[in-house]
Amino acid sequence: MKLTVRETAIFGMLGTLMYCSKLIMEALPNIHLVGVLTVAFTVVYRKKALYPIYIFVLLTGIFGGFNAWWVPYLYIWTILWAVTMLLPKNMPKAAAVAVYVAVCALHGFMFGILYAPAQAIFFGLDFKGMIAWIAAGAVFDTVHGVANFFGGFLVVPIIEILRKADKAARRQ
Repeated sequence: MKLTVRETAIFGMLGTLMYCSKLIMEALPNIHLVGVLTVAFTVVYRKKALYPIYIFVLLTGIFGGFNAWWVPYLYIWTILWAVTMLLPKNMPKAAAVAVYVAVCALHGFMFGILYAPAQAIFFGLDFKGMIAWIAAGAVFDTVHGVANFFGGFLVVPIIEILRKADKAARRQ
């Protein structure tokens, strides 16, 4: 996955965009565009989408602190990337909208479940403790899932913008 100078600059900006979009929306708990951007970048850039995703993860750690809460970020966004990679590349637009909305929403609803194993390890929770931790965060995961559902409608327009920008840049 060798990068060109152009890709390095683009992926740096996209990773920063992910971080800034989350930072701007922090007043609204669990409402952000990170999942939406992860899906869109994965559809357009495939394997190379891992670069902006991990730039986002690194920036989150640098500015938020590399602590136990940060460790699940190392895999949570990769799971969304992997699920998106498994989707068909050329879905009809109507199907793509429905599928991307569903994937974004599902990731939001499952965020606490995906997060829980790391928390259980770090804080010495047994299985019952981990389930209690998930249950305690269910309201936040519900908000996250609903927000991702509505945000998921932005995936196809973002994909179209990225593809147009990429095409225009290649002509120059």
